[in-house]
Amino acid sequence: MGNTSSQPHRNRSHASRAPALRVSLRCSSPSSSTHSIEPWPDTDRLVAEKGHCRDQSQSPIHRQRSRERVLPRQPASLLAYAPTLRSSVADENQAYQDFLRDYPEYRLTWILDTLRRTDFSRLEQTGETYVDYMGGSLYPESLIRVHADFLSSSVLGNTHSISNSSKMSLNYANEARAAVLSFFQASPEYTVIFTANATTALKLVGEAYPFIGGSSYVMPVDSHNSVNGIREYASYRGAKCAYIPAMLTGGLDLEAAKNTLLRFRPRNKDLTPSLFALTAQSNVSNSKSPLSIAEYASSLGYHVLLDAAALVPTSSFSLAENPVDAMAISFYKMFGFPTGIGALIVKRSFLAELKRPWFSGGTVDIVQVPGHVVTMSSALHEQFEDGTINYLMLPAVVDGLRFITAYMPFLPLRLSCLLNYLITSLLNLRHDTNGAPLVKILSKIPSRRLRSIGTSADTGFLVSFLFFDPSGSIVPNSFVEYTASKQNISLRTGCVCNPGGSAALLGLSTEMANLYPGVTLEDFESRMGRELGVVRVSLGLASDFQDVQRVIRFATSLGNTQIRQTLLDVWCKETLQPHAT
Repeated sequence: MGNTSSQPHRNRSHASRAPALRVSLRCSSPSSSTHSIEPWPDTDRLVAEKGHCRDQSQSPIHRQRSRERVLPRQPASLLAYAPTLRSSVADENQAYQDFLRDYPEYRLTWILDTLRRTDFSRLEQTGETYVDYMGGSLYPESLIRVHADFLSSSVLGNTHSISNSSKMSLNYANEARAAVLSFFQASPEYTVIFTANATTALKLVGEAYPFIGGSSYVMPVDSHNSVNGIREYASYRGAKCAYIPAMLTGGLDLEAAKNTLLRFRPRNKDLTPSLFALTAQSNVSNSKSPLSIAEYASSLGYHVLLDAAALVPTSSFSLAENPVDAMAISFYKMFGFPTGIGALIVKRSFLAELKRPWFSGGTVDIVQVPGHVVTMSSALHEQFEDGTINYLMLPAVVDGLRFITAYMPFLPLRLSCLLNYLITSLLNLRHDTNGAPLVKILSKIPSRRLRSIGTSADTGFLVSFLFFDPSGSIVPNSFVEYTASKQNISLRTGCVCNPGGSAALLGLSTEMANLYPGVTLEDFESRMGRELGVVRVSLGLASDFQDVQRVIRFATSLGNTQIRQTLLDVWCKETLQPHAT
Protein backbone atom coordinates (compact mmCIF):
# COMPACT_ATOMS: atom_id res chain seq x y z
CA MET A 1 0.00 0.00 0.00
CA GLY A 2 2.86 2.40 0.82
CA ASN A 3 4.48 1.90 -2.56
CA THR A 4 1.25 2.45 -4.38
CA SER A 5 0.49 5.64 -2.48
CA SER A 6 3.94 7.05 -3.12
CA GLN A 7 3.63 6.75 -6.92
CA PRO A 8 1.26 9.47 -8.14
CA HIS A 9 -0.23 8.58 -11.53
CA ARG A 10 -0.69 11.08 -14.33
CA ASN A 11 -3.41 10.60 -16.86
CA ARG A 12 -2.02 12.12 -20.04
CA SER A 13 -5.38 12.61 -21.65
CA HIS A 14 -6.16 16.16 -22.70
CA ALA A 15 -9.40 15.88 -20.79
CA SER A 16 -9.51 17.23 -17.29
CA ARG A 17 -8.74 14.66 -14.60
CA ALA A 18 -10.89 14.52 -11.49
CA PRO A 19 -8.55 15.29 -8.57
CA ALA A 20 -8.42 12.42 -6.07
CA LEU A 21 -8.29 14.59 -3.00
CA ARG A 22 -9.16 14.53 0.67
CA VAL A 23 -7.91 10.56 1.20
CA SER A 24 15.32 41.53 11.46
CA LEU A 25 16.43 39.63 14.46
CA ARG A 26 17.91 36.46 13.19
CA CYS A 27 15.88 35.16 15.48
CA SER A 28 12.41 31.42 28.42
CA SER A 29 11.50 28.21 28.92
CA PRO A 30 7.73 27.71 29.31
CA SER A 31 8.45 26.41 32.75
CA SER A 32 10.00 29.72 33.73
CA SER A 33 8.69 33.25 33.53
CA THR A 34 12.13 34.86 33.32
CA HIS A 35 13.46 36.13 30.02
CA SER A 36 16.85 37.36 31.19
CA ILE A 37 19.27 35.84 28.69
CA GLU A 38 22.89 36.78 29.22
CA PRO A 39 25.58 36.71 26.52
CA TRP A 40 28.79 34.75 26.89
CA PRO A 41 30.76 36.70 29.55
CA ASP A 42 33.02 39.16 27.74
CA THR A 43 31.83 38.67 24.19
CA ASP A 44 35.34 37.88 22.96
CA ARG A 45 35.98 35.27 25.65
CA LEU A 46 35.40 32.63 23.02
CA VAL A 47 38.32 33.93 20.97
CA ALA A 48 40.62 34.66 23.91
CA GLU A 49 40.28 32.04 26.62
CA LYS A 50 42.38 28.88 26.64
CA GLY A 51 43.67 29.58 23.16
CA HIS A 52 40.28 29.03 21.54
CA CYS A 53 41.10 31.37 18.65
CA ARG A 54 44.36 33.22 18.34
CA ASP A 55 42.97 35.96 16.12
CA GLN A 56 41.18 38.06 18.74
CA SER A 57 40.11 40.65 16.19
CA GLN A 58 37.36 38.31 15.03
CA SER A 59 34.37 38.38 17.35
CA PRO A 60 31.67 35.67 17.22
CA ILE A 61 29.41 38.16 15.45
CA HIS A 62 31.95 38.82 12.71
CA ARG A 63 32.51 35.10 12.28
CA GLN A 64 28.78 34.63 11.89
CA ARG A 65 28.79 37.10 9.02
CA SER A 66 31.46 35.22 7.08
CA ARG A 67 30.63 31.61 7.78
CA GLU A 68 28.88 31.06 4.45
CA ARG A 69 32.12 31.94 2.66
CA VAL A 70 34.42 29.73 4.65
CA LEU A 71 32.39 26.54 5.04
CA PRO A 72 34.01 23.70 3.08
CA ARG A 73 31.92 22.58 0.14
CA GLN A 74 32.00 19.03 1.47
CA PRO A 75 32.67 19.41 5.20
CA ALA A 76 34.36 16.54 6.94
CA SER A 77 32.32 14.77 9.58
CA LEU A 78 32.84 15.86 13.15
CA LEU A 79 33.45 12.22 13.96
CA ALA A 80 36.98 12.85 12.76
CA TYR A 81 37.42 15.37 15.57
CA ALA A 82 35.17 13.92 18.24
CA PRO A 83 34.92 10.13 17.93
CA THR A 84 32.72 9.92 21.02
CA LEU A 85 29.86 11.24 18.89
CA ARG A 86 29.56 7.73 17.49
CA SER A 87 26.84 5.41 18.69
CA SER A 88 26.62 1.68 18.19
CA VAL A 89 23.87 -0.03 16.24
CA ALA A 90 22.87 -1.78 19.44
CA ASP A 91 22.54 1.56 21.24
CA GLU A 92 20.44 3.00 18.42
CA ASN A 93 18.19 -0.05 18.35
CA GLN A 94 17.73 0.13 22.10
CA ALA A 95 16.89 3.83 21.91
CA TYR A 96 14.26 3.09 19.26
CA GLN A 97 12.72 0.31 21.34
CA ASP A 98 12.60 2.62 24.36
CA PHE A 99 10.91 5.25 22.20
CA LEU A 100 8.28 2.78 20.97
CA ARG A 101 7.63 1.70 24.54
CA ASP A 102 6.91 5.30 25.55
CA TYR A 103 5.11 6.21 22.30
CA PRO A 104 3.35 3.02 21.11
CA GLU A 105 0.99 5.07 18.92
CA TYR A 106 3.96 5.85 16.67
CA ARG A 107 3.57 2.35 15.19
CA LEU A 108 0.25 3.45 13.67
CA THR A 109 2.21 5.68 11.28
CA TRP A 110 4.21 2.83 9.70
CA ILE A 111 3.07 3.91 6.23
CA LEU A 112 5.34 6.94 6.57
CA ASP A 113 8.30 4.64 7.25
CA THR A 114 7.54 2.96 3.92
CA LEU A 115 7.36 6.41 2.33
CA ARG A 116 10.73 7.31 3.81
CA ARG A 117 12.34 4.21 2.28
CA THR A 118 10.74 4.56 -1.16
CA ASP A 119 10.70 8.31 -1.75
CA PHE A 120 13.43 9.77 0.43
CA SER A 121 16.19 7.17 0.16
CA ARG A 122 18.64 9.96 -0.71
CA LEU A 123 18.65 11.01 2.94
CA GLU A 124 20.32 7.76 3.96
CA GLN A 125 22.52 7.70 0.87
CA THR A 126 23.91 11.16 1.61
CA GLY A 127 23.88 10.80 5.39
CA GLU A 128 22.00 14.08 5.72
CA THR A 129 19.70 14.74 8.67
CA TYR A 130 17.15 17.26 7.43
CA VAL A 131 15.23 19.13 10.12
CA ASP A 132 14.33 22.39 8.36
CA TYR A 133 10.87 21.56 7.00
CA MET A 134 9.58 24.97 8.03
CA GLY A 135 12.05 26.41 5.54
CA GLY A 136 10.98 23.99 2.83
CA SER A 137 9.70 20.44 2.58
CA LEU A 138 11.69 17.73 0.81
CA TYR A 139 10.29 16.52 -2.49
CA PRO A 140 9.31 12.85 -2.90
CA GLU A 141 11.37 11.20 -5.61
CA SER A 142 8.32 9.64 -7.26
CA LEU A 143 6.80 13.10 -7.77
CA ILE A 144 9.88 14.16 -9.72
CA ARG A 145 9.91 10.97 -11.83
CA VAL A 146 6.22 11.20 -12.68
CA HIS A 147 6.48 14.85 -13.67
CA ALA A 148 9.62 14.26 -15.73
CA ASP A 149 7.85 11.44 -17.60
CA PHE A 150 4.87 13.73 -18.17
CA LEU A 151 7.01 16.54 -19.59
CA SER A 152 8.93 14.16 -21.84
CA SER A 153 5.71 13.00 -23.49
CA SER A 154 3.76 16.29 -23.62
CA VAL A 155 3.84 19.42 -25.74
CA LEU A 156 2.82 22.43 -23.65
CA GLY A 157 2.64 26.04 -24.83
CA ASN A 158 2.01 29.48 -23.42
CA THR A 159 -1.55 29.67 -22.11
CA HIS A 160 -2.09 33.05 -23.82
CA SER A 161 -2.87 31.47 -27.18
CA ILE A 162 -5.36 29.13 -28.83
CA SER A 163 -2.98 26.52 -30.27
CA ASN A 164 -3.29 22.87 -29.30
CA SER A 165 -0.28 23.09 -26.98
CA SER A 166 -1.69 26.24 -25.37
CA LYS A 167 -5.10 24.67 -24.86
CA MET A 168 -3.45 21.70 -23.22
CA SER A 169 -1.55 23.98 -20.83
CA LEU A 170 -4.73 25.91 -20.04
CA ASN A 171 -6.57 22.67 -19.29
CA TYR A 172 -3.89 21.63 -16.82
CA ALA A 173 -3.87 25.10 -15.25
CA ASN A 174 -7.63 24.93 -14.73
CA GLU A 175 -7.26 21.43 -13.34
CA ALA A 176 -4.68 22.72 -10.86
CA ARG A 177 -7.05 25.48 -9.73
CA ALA A 178 -9.81 22.94 -9.20
CA ALA A 179 -7.44 20.66 -7.28
CA VAL A 180 -6.38 23.47 -4.94
CA LEU A 181 -9.97 24.50 -4.25
CA SER A 182 -10.96 20.89 -3.60
CA PHE A 183 -8.00 20.24 -1.31
CA PHE A 184 -8.93 23.17 0.91
CA GLN A 185 -12.68 22.55 0.64
CA ALA A 186 -13.33 25.96 -0.86
CA SER A 187 -16.80 26.88 -2.06
CA PRO A 188 -17.50 28.13 -5.61
CA GLU A 189 -17.18 31.71 -4.37
CA TYR A 190 -13.38 31.21 -4.25
CA THR A 191 -10.88 31.26 -7.07
CA VAL A 192 -7.13 30.62 -7.22
CA ILE A 193 -4.45 33.02 -8.34
CA PHE A 194 -1.09 31.37 -8.96
CA THR A 195 1.88 33.36 -7.72
CA ALA A 196 5.62 32.76 -7.29
CA ASN A 197 5.20 31.90 -3.60
CA ALA A 198 3.22 32.82 -0.48
CA THR A 199 5.17 36.07 -0.14
CA THR A 200 4.07 37.20 -3.60
CA ALA A 201 0.49 36.26 -2.77
CA LEU A 202 0.60 38.45 0.34
CA LYS A 203 2.25 41.28 -1.59
CA LEU A 204 -0.46 41.10 -4.22
CA VAL A 205 -3.09 41.85 -1.60
CA GLY A 206 -1.00 44.59 0.01
CA GLU A 207 -0.37 46.50 -3.19
CA ALA A 208 -3.95 46.26 -4.42
CA TYR A 209 -5.89 46.75 -1.17
CA PRO A 210 -7.79 50.08 -1.18
CA PHE A 211 -6.20 51.58 1.95
CA ILE A 212 -7.07 55.24 2.56
CA GLY A 213 -6.80 57.68 5.43
CA GLY A 214 -8.98 56.23 8.19
CA SER A 215 -8.31 52.64 7.17
CA SER A 216 -6.55 50.21 9.50
CA TYR A 217 -4.10 47.38 8.97
CA VAL A 218 -3.87 45.02 11.94
CA MET A 219 -1.46 42.09 12.31
CA PRO A 220 0.09 39.98 15.10
CA VAL A 221 3.59 40.79 16.33
CA ASP A 222 4.43 37.11 15.76
CA SER A 223 4.23 37.29 11.97
CA HIS A 224 6.46 36.61 9.00
CA ASN A 225 8.11 39.63 7.39
CA SER A 226 5.92 39.11 4.33
CA VAL A 227 2.97 40.07 6.56
CA ASN A 228 4.89 42.91 8.18
CA GLY A 229 5.78 44.29 4.75
CA ILE A 230 2.17 45.06 3.88
CA ARG A 231 2.32 47.89 6.41
CA GLU A 232 4.41 49.86 3.88
CA TYR A 233 1.49 49.94 1.45
CA ALA A 234 -0.93 50.80 4.25
CA SER A 235 1.20 53.60 5.71
CA TYR A 236 1.92 55.11 2.30
CA ARG A 237 -1.81 55.53 1.74
CA GLY A 238 -2.46 57.01 5.16
CA ALA A 239 -3.84 53.96 6.94
CA LYS A 240 -3.17 53.23 10.61
CA CYS A 241 -1.03 50.14 11.37
CA ALA A 242 -1.52 48.25 14.62
CA TYR A 243 0.07 45.16 16.12
CA ILE A 244 -1.47 42.53 18.36
CA PRO A 245 1.15 41.93 21.09
CA ALA A 246 2.81 38.54 21.41
CA MET A 247 2.86 36.41 24.53
CA LEU A 248 6.14 35.32 26.12
CA THR A 249 6.07 32.11 24.08
CA GLY A 250 4.87 33.89 20.95
CA GLY A 251 1.50 33.65 19.30
CA LEU A 252 -1.33 35.91 20.39
CA ASP A 253 -3.68 36.16 23.31
CA LEU A 254 -7.29 35.97 22.15
CA GLU A 255 -8.56 38.77 24.40
CA ALA A 256 -5.67 41.07 23.47
CA ALA A 257 -6.39 40.38 19.81
CA LYS A 258 -10.07 41.22 20.24
CA ASN A 259 -9.24 44.44 22.06
CA THR A 260 -6.82 45.55 19.35
CA LEU A 261 -9.24 44.74 16.56
CA LEU A 262 -12.05 46.53 18.37
CA ARG A 263 -9.94 49.63 18.95
CA PHE A 264 -8.93 49.97 15.28
CA ARG A 265 -12.14 48.67 13.72
CA PRO A 266 -13.43 50.45 10.59
CA ARG A 267 -16.09 52.98 11.45
CA ASN A 268 -17.60 52.43 8.05
CA LYS A 269 -16.30 49.36 6.21
CA ASP A 270 -17.44 50.79 2.85
CA LEU A 271 -15.74 54.16 3.32
CA THR A 272 -12.65 53.06 5.27
CA PRO A 273 -11.80 49.50 4.20
CA SER A 274 -9.56 47.79 6.77
CA LEU A 275 -7.47 44.63 6.65
CA PHE A 276 -6.58 42.04 9.27
CA ALA A 277 -3.68 39.72 8.38
CA LEU A 278 -3.62 36.63 10.57
CA THR A 279 -0.70 34.22 10.88
CA ALA A 280 -2.26 30.76 11.10
CA GLN A 281 0.89 29.22 12.57
CA SER A 282 4.12 30.90 13.62
CA ASN A 283 7.32 29.76 11.94
CA VAL A 284 9.37 30.51 15.07
CA SER A 285 7.20 30.22 18.20
CA ASN A 286 5.31 27.06 17.15
CA SER A 287 2.03 28.76 18.11
CA LYS A 288 -1.22 28.26 16.24
CA SER A 289 -3.59 31.20 16.19
CA PRO A 290 -7.20 30.63 17.30
CA LEU A 291 -9.04 30.84 13.99
CA SER A 292 -12.12 32.15 15.76
CA ILE A 293 -10.39 35.53 15.78
CA ALA A 294 -10.83 35.67 12.00
CA GLU A 295 -14.59 35.38 12.35
CA TYR A 296 -14.57 38.09 15.04
CA ALA A 297 -12.55 40.43 12.84
CA SER A 298 -14.93 39.84 9.96
CA SER A 299 -17.90 40.69 12.19
CA LEU A 300 -16.26 44.06 12.90
CA GLY A 301 -15.99 44.84 9.20
CA TYR A 302 -12.40 43.79 8.48
CA HIS A 303 -11.31 41.85 5.45
CA VAL A 304 -9.29 38.85 6.65
CA LEU A 305 -6.08 37.69 4.97
CA LEU A 306 -4.64 34.40 6.27
CA ASP A 307 -0.96 33.52 6.02
CA ALA A 308 -1.23 29.72 6.00
CA ALA A 309 2.22 28.91 4.60
CA ALA A 310 3.49 27.41 7.86
CA LEU A 311 0.21 25.65 8.76
CA VAL A 312 -0.91 23.62 5.79
CA PRO A 313 2.20 21.41 5.26
CA THR A 314 1.33 19.39 8.39
CA SER A 315 -2.26 20.33 9.28
CA SER A 316 -5.54 19.96 7.42
CA PHE A 317 -7.38 23.22 6.77
CA SER A 318 -10.88 23.81 5.44
CA LEU A 319 -12.09 27.07 3.95
CA ALA A 320 -15.63 25.76 4.35
CA GLU A 321 -15.11 25.82 8.13
CA ASN A 322 -12.92 28.96 8.18
CA PRO A 323 -14.08 31.18 5.30
CA VAL A 324 -11.47 33.95 5.27
CA ASP A 325 -11.38 36.46 2.42
CA ALA A 326 -7.99 35.30 1.14
CA MET A 327 -5.32 32.76 2.04
CA ALA A 328 -1.66 32.58 0.97
CA ILE A 329 0.28 29.30 0.58
CA SER A 330 3.48 27.92 -1.00
CA PHE A 331 3.45 24.45 -2.54
CA TYR A 332 7.15 23.71 -1.97
CA LYS A 333 6.53 24.01 1.76
CA MET A 334 3.78 21.40 1.44
CA PHE A 335 5.48 18.75 -0.68
CA GLY A 336 8.84 20.12 -1.79
CA PHE A 337 8.21 20.44 -5.53
CA PRO A 338 7.79 22.57 -7.47
CA THR A 339 9.44 25.66 -6.07
CA GLY A 340 8.42 28.95 -7.64
CA ILE A 341 4.68 28.39 -7.34
CA GLY A 342 2.40 29.64 -4.61
CA ALA A 343 -1.23 30.61 -4.55
CA LEU A 344 -3.69 33.16 -3.27
CA ILE A 345 -6.97 31.38 -2.65
CA VAL A 346 -9.43 34.23 -2.59
CA LYS A 347 -13.11 35.12 -2.63
CA ARG A 348 -14.22 36.65 -5.92
CA SER A 349 -16.07 39.37 -4.03
CA PHE A 350 -12.84 40.34 -2.29
CA LEU A 351 -10.91 40.43 -5.57
CA ALA A 352 -13.49 42.81 -6.96
CA GLU A 353 -12.52 45.34 -4.27
CA LEU A 354 -8.80 45.21 -5.00
CA LYS A 355 -7.35 47.86 -7.29
CA ARG A 356 -4.06 46.95 -8.93
CA PRO A 357 -1.63 49.85 -9.50
CA TRP A 358 -0.54 48.46 -12.86
CA PHE A 359 -1.30 45.92 -15.58
CA SER A 360 0.80 43.56 -17.65
CA GLY A 361 0.67 40.93 -20.33
CA GLY A 362 -2.02 38.40 -19.55
CA THR A 363 -3.98 40.65 -17.18
CA VAL A 364 -5.65 42.72 -19.91
CA ASP A 365 -8.00 42.31 -22.85
CA ILE A 366 -7.21 45.55 -24.69
CA VAL A 367 -4.82 48.47 -24.09
CA GLN A 368 -4.88 51.85 -25.86
CA VAL A 369 -1.33 52.88 -26.84
CA PRO A 370 -0.71 55.76 -26.73
CA GLY A 371 -3.56 56.65 -24.45
CA HIS A 372 -5.15 55.71 -21.12
CA VAL A 373 -7.82 53.16 -22.00
CA VAL A 374 -7.36 49.64 -20.65
CA THR A 375 -9.88 46.81 -20.40
CA MET A 376 -8.91 44.10 -17.95
CA SER A 377 -9.27 40.39 -18.69
CA SER A 378 -12.78 39.02 -18.28
CA ALA A 379 -11.45 36.13 -16.15
CA LEU A 380 -11.06 37.59 -12.66
CA HIS A 381 -8.04 35.50 -11.66
CA GLU A 382 -6.20 36.51 -14.85
CA GLN A 383 -6.35 40.15 -13.79
CA PHE A 384 -3.97 39.29 -10.96
CA GLU A 385 -1.59 36.81 -12.62
CA ASP A 386 1.26 38.86 -14.02
CA GLY A 387 2.69 37.64 -17.29
CA THR A 388 2.80 33.93 -18.05
CA ILE A 389 2.05 31.50 -15.26
CA ASN A 390 4.40 28.58 -14.64
CA TYR A 391 2.40 26.29 -16.90
CA LEU A 392 5.08 23.60 -17.13
CA MET A 393 4.97 23.00 -13.39
CA LEU A 394 1.27 23.36 -12.57
CA PRO A 395 0.51 19.69 -13.37
CA ALA A 396 2.97 18.76 -10.59
CA VAL A 397 0.81 20.71 -8.13
CA VAL A 398 -2.09 18.35 -8.83
CA ASP A 399 0.11 15.31 -8.27
CA GLY A 400 1.61 16.86 -5.14
CA LEU A 401 -1.81 17.48 -3.63
CA ARG A 402 -2.84 13.91 -4.39
CA PHE A 403 0.39 12.72 -2.84
CA ILE A 404 0.11 14.62 0.43
CA THR A 405 -3.59 13.77 0.73
CA ALA A 406 -2.66 10.12 1.20
CA TYR A 407 -0.30 10.87 4.09
CA MET A 408 -1.77 13.95 5.78
CA PRO A 409 -3.99 11.97 8.22
CA PHE A 410 -0.90 10.26 9.66
CA LEU A 411 1.38 13.31 9.93
CA PRO A 412 0.08 15.01 13.09
CA LEU A 413 0.24 11.82 15.14
CA ARG A 414 3.71 10.90 13.92
CA LEU A 415 5.14 14.38 14.38
CA SER A 416 3.49 14.76 17.79
CA CYS A 417 5.37 11.67 18.99
CA LEU A 418 8.66 12.89 17.56
CA LEU A 419 8.30 16.46 18.82
CA ASN A 420 7.35 15.43 22.36
CA TYR A 421 10.27 13.01 22.47
CA LEU A 422 12.66 15.67 21.15
CA ILE A 423 11.52 18.34 23.61
CA THR A 424 11.64 15.97 26.59
CA SER A 425 15.11 14.81 25.62
CA LEU A 426 16.46 18.33 25.13
CA LEU A 427 15.10 19.52 28.47
CA ASN A 428 16.83 16.60 30.21
CA LEU A 429 20.29 17.36 28.82
CA ARG A 430 22.88 18.51 31.36
CA HIS A 431 26.53 19.61 31.32
CA ASP A 432 28.94 16.97 32.49
CA THR A 433 30.85 19.38 34.75
CA ASN A 434 28.17 20.84 36.98
CA GLY A 435 24.82 19.41 35.85
CA ALA A 436 23.62 22.78 34.55
CA PRO A 437 20.91 22.68 31.85
CA LEU A 438 22.32 22.56 28.32
CA VAL A 439 19.24 23.81 26.47
CA LYS A 440 16.43 26.28 27.07
CA ILE A 441 13.23 25.81 25.06
CA LEU A 442 11.76 29.14 23.95
CA SER A 443 8.90 28.12 21.66
CA LYS A 444 5.48 26.90 22.71
CA ILE A 445 5.34 23.31 23.95
CA PRO A 446 2.27 21.23 23.00
CA SER A 447 -0.25 21.11 25.81
CA ARG A 448 -1.43 17.65 24.84
CA ARG A 449 -0.03 14.60 23.14
CA LEU A 450 -1.89 13.07 20.21
CA ARG A 451 -2.86 9.42 20.55
CA SER A 452 -4.73 8.53 17.37
CA ILE A 453 -4.74 9.09 13.62
CA GLY A 454 -6.80 11.98 12.33
CA THR A 455 -6.51 14.21 15.40
CA SER A 456 -5.22 17.78 15.31
CA ALA A 457 -2.40 19.30 17.36
CA ASP A 458 -2.65 22.58 19.27
CA THR A 459 0.82 23.65 18.05
CA GLY A 460 3.04 23.16 15.06
CA PHE A 461 5.93 20.70 14.93
CA LEU A 462 9.02 22.77 15.55
CA VAL A 463 11.13 23.70 18.53
CA SER A 464 13.10 26.95 18.93
CA PHE A 465 15.76 26.91 21.62
CA LEU A 466 19.19 28.08 22.73
CA PHE A 467 22.30 26.29 23.95
CA PHE A 468 24.03 27.43 27.14
CA ASP A 469 27.51 26.76 28.47
CA PRO A 470 28.10 25.47 32.04
CA SER A 471 28.18 29.03 33.40
CA GLY A 472 24.73 29.78 31.97
CA SER A 473 25.84 31.95 29.05
CA ILE A 474 24.48 31.57 25.52
CA VAL A 475 26.48 29.50 23.07
CA PRO A 476 26.66 31.47 19.76
CA ASN A 477 24.23 30.23 17.16
CA SER A 478 26.91 30.54 14.47
CA PHE A 479 28.95 27.89 16.31
CA VAL A 480 25.89 25.66 16.66
CA GLU A 481 24.92 25.94 13.01
CA TYR A 482 28.48 25.42 11.80
CA THR A 483 29.00 22.43 14.04
CA ALA A 484 25.66 20.90 13.05
CA SER A 485 26.47 21.29 9.36
CA LYS A 486 29.75 19.46 9.88
CA GLN A 487 27.67 16.63 11.35
CA ASN A 488 25.44 16.74 8.23
CA ILE A 489 22.49 18.15 10.16
CA SER A 490 20.42 20.74 8.30
CA LEU A 491 18.79 23.00 10.87
CA ARG A 492 18.12 26.74 11.00
CA THR A 493 19.37 29.57 13.18
CA GLY A 494 18.50 33.26 13.30
CA CYS A 495 15.22 35.16 13.48
CA VAL A 496 13.86 33.08 10.54
CA CYS A 497 12.19 36.14 8.97
CA ASN A 498 10.01 36.68 12.04
CA PRO A 499 11.59 39.50 14.08
CA GLY A 500 8.54 40.12 16.26
CA GLY A 501 8.08 36.52 17.29
CA SER A 502 11.81 36.06 17.83
CA ALA A 503 12.03 39.19 19.99
CA ALA A 504 9.15 37.91 22.11
CA LEU A 505 10.86 34.55 22.65
CA LEU A 506 14.19 36.20 23.48
CA GLY A 507 12.67 38.78 25.82
CA LEU A 508 13.81 41.66 23.61
CA SER A 509 10.51 43.42 22.98
CA THR A 510 11.66 46.55 24.84
CA GLU A 511 14.93 46.65 22.92
CA MET A 512 13.00 46.16 19.69
CA ALA A 513 10.82 49.16 20.52
CA ASN A 514 13.94 51.32 20.97
CA LEU A 515 15.39 50.67 17.51
CA TYR A 516 16.00 53.75 15.38
CA PRO A 517 15.89 54.47 11.62
CA GLY A 518 18.92 53.12 9.81
CA VAL A 519 19.89 50.62 12.51
CA THR A 520 21.65 47.52 11.21
CA LEU A 521 21.75 44.02 12.56
CA GLU A 522 25.39 44.56 13.45
CA ASP A 523 24.38 47.62 15.47
CA PHE A 524 21.69 45.67 17.30
CA GLU A 525 23.96 42.73 18.07
CA SER A 526 26.80 44.98 19.20
CA ARG A 527 24.43 46.76 21.54
CA MET A 528 23.22 43.46 22.99
CA GLY A 529 26.75 42.03 23.16
CA ARG A 530 25.85 38.77 21.46
CA GLU A 531 24.43 37.18 18.36
CA LEU A 532 20.66 37.33 18.14
CA GLY A 533 18.35 34.54 17.13
CA VAL A 534 17.31 31.00 17.97
CA VAL A 535 18.17 27.47 16.95
CA ARG A 536 15.17 26.00 15.13
CA VAL A 537 14.49 22.33 14.44
CA SER A 538 11.33 21.68 12.40
CA LEU A 539 9.81 18.34 11.42
CA GLY A 540 7.78 17.35 8.40
CA LEU A 541 6.68 14.82 5.81
CA ALA A 542 9.75 12.55 5.82
CA SER A 543 10.84 12.95 9.46
CA ASP A 544 11.51 9.78 11.42
CA PHE A 545 12.97 8.64 14.73
CA GLN A 546 16.54 8.52 13.44
CA ASP A 547 16.41 12.21 12.47
CA VAL A 548 15.34 13.22 15.96
CA GLN A 549 17.82 10.87 17.61
CA ARG A 550 20.70 12.35 15.60
CA VAL A 551 19.70 15.85 16.69
CA ILE A 552 19.60 14.70 20.31
CA ARG A 553 22.96 12.99 19.99
CA PHE A 554 24.44 16.16 18.49
CA ALA A 555 22.96 18.30 21.26
CA THR A 556 24.20 15.88 23.89
CA SER A 557 27.74 16.19 22.56
CA LEU A 558 27.78 19.92 23.34
CA GLY A 559 27.30 19.10 27.01
CA ASN A 560 30.56 17.12 27.06
CA THR A 561 33.42 19.44 27.98
CA GLN A 562 36.06 17.58 25.99
CA ILE A 563 33.95 17.31 22.85
CA ARG A 564 32.75 20.90 23.06
CA GLN A 565 36.32 22.18 23.44
CA THR A 566 37.44 20.11 20.45
CA LEU A 567 34.60 21.43 18.33
CA LEU A 568 35.32 25.01 19.41
CA ASP A 569 38.94 24.60 18.38
CA VAL A 570 37.90 23.29 14.97
CA TRP A 571 35.34 26.07 14.53
CA CYS A 572 37.84 28.78 15.36
CA LYS A 573 40.54 27.31 13.18
CA GLU A 574 38.39 26.75 10.11
CA THR A 575 36.41 29.99 10.29
CA LEU A 576 39.38 32.27 11.00
CA GLN A 577 42.02 30.67 8.81
CA PRO A 578 40.91 32.43 5.57
CA HIS A 579 41.34 35.80 7.33
CA ALA A 580 44.92 35.14 8.47
CA THR A 581 47.52 37.55 7.08
